[in-house]
Amino acid sequence: QVQLVESGGGLVQAGGSLRLSCAASGRTFSGYTMAWFRQAPGKEREFVAGISWIGGNTLYADSVKGRFTLSRDNAKSTVYLQMNSLNPEDTAVYYCAARYDTVVVTNYGGMNYWGKGTLVTVSS
Repeated sequence: QVQLVESGGGLVQAGGSLRLSCAASGRTFSGYTMAWFRQAPGKEREFVAGISWIGGNTLYADSVKGRFTLSRDNAKSTVYLQMNSLNPEDTAVYYCAARYDTVVVTNYGGMNYWGKGTLVTVSS
């Protein structure tokens, strides 16, 4: 079992930045692909970014490419999502997720473990 705890959400003005963190505990962090998803009110949960265990290869949704950066610190069992140039359309609950795999999965149904989420609100 893997427990995931997100932090770093909050209220920010458009154009601002936030850094989300996701700390994993329980089983070893090794071998897990990590990802962030988000869900805005009335919308489906969508993939934001993912990072592989081997090589730290990253994949981003087109809507955040160039603005968000995902990284991982395996020694701390933590992943970080740096979000820059935020706009109101980024407002959502952001969820951290893990899957025991070597590649990034963008389908939320394919993830094995989830955090409880952290709310990001971007005001205009």
